[in-house]
Amino acid sequence: MNPTHLKAAHLSGPVLVIGTGLLGASIGLGLRAHGIEVLLSDLSPSAQAVAQDIGAGRVLEPGQQAAPQLVVVASPPDVTARIVSQALRDYPSAVVVDIASVKASVLAELQADPELGPEEMARYVGTHPMAGREKSGPVAARGELFTSMPWVLCPHDSTSAAALKTAQALAIDLGAVVSRMSVEEHDQSVALISHLPQVMSSLLASRLQDTEPHALALAGQGLRDVTRIAASDPALWVQILGANAPRLVKILYGVREDLNRLIGTLEQPEAPGARLDLAQLMSEGNAGQARIPGKHGAPPQSFAWLTVLVDDRPGQIARLLTEIGEVGINLEDLRLDHSSGQDVGMVEISVLPSRRQELIDYLDSHGWKVLQ
Repeated sequence: MNPTHLKAAHLSGPVLVIGTGLLGASIGLGLRAHGIEVLLSDLSPSAQAVAQDIGAGRVLEPGQQAAPQLVVVASPPDVTARIVSQALRDYPSAVVVDIASVKASVLAELQADPELGPEEMARYVGTHPMAGREKSGPVAARGELFTSMPWVLCPHDSTSAAALKTAQALAIDLGAVVSRMSVEEHDQSVALISHLPQVMSSLLASRLQDTEPHALALAGQGLRDVTRIAASDPALWVQILGANAPRLVKILYGVREDLNRLIGTLEQPEAPGARLDLAQLMSEGNAGQARIPGKHGAPPQSFAWLTVLVDDRPGQIARLLTEIGEVGINLEDLRLDHSSGQDVGMVEISVLPSRRQELIDYLDSHGWKVLQ
């Protein structure tokens, strides 16, 4: 790696990454971009070999001595605590963090481990980078995966200030936005904003298994959006949902109440108050969706949308973006869709409301078809 192209880093390294799947390999790639030495370890020889081949680090060979500054445990949730415990004992001068998506169960298992004392636990920090892809394995890894994404630090009562600082440095070096929560607050939060969407997406997608192909051919972007994460790894999600089941179940009770309410209303759609109840349910969804932060934390309503039709051939989207850049209007967001049965694509563009009409006029004058 050319030293003149290295980014400044807060960590000095070396960093040992245990687990070379999507997240572990992505961490390795991101740290290597800073010139930090990364060692790799995985029970799967092929996974760690692929991670090494893509440049995520160097495989730590059996019997090889290592003195890492930081150990990152990027293993499946059901073995995370065991591997963290072993790392704390194997590397007595290293800070050890895990990146499992559930935190309370991992911490409870470590605190119950008779082989770990206060000195070892002081070097442990539970963390969770809120980033990922539907694809898995090191071949899907990206060094930029964590850029501008939340990375939650969950220090416990015994975590030392030095360990917390090192864990924070990892997130900052990978370009993440750092936040801090207790393990319970974290697990409650992800049950709602991560685990529930996965379950709802999978439940909806499961209804498509026996659907006739001609019916699926009518599917628009809405169905694709809602079922996108249903393509996630089942083996991983079995572990995640099992570990956070008590918190998720409480939320699902509320969903069940809402679903029963909807079913009752639709069974008698002409009954007095039925339409009002449906409107109220949809409005409640509007209100909840409006609370999801948009770009830079701004509400989604702060931006205006327009749709541009483009020919489905090479170079069209690039030309559109180039022309928008030439007029000096910044894109806040962009989505792509395709017209069913026609060789055209639809580019949905988000801009500041004050620039929307200006952009429409510019695109119209340059031959683009704008849908308002």
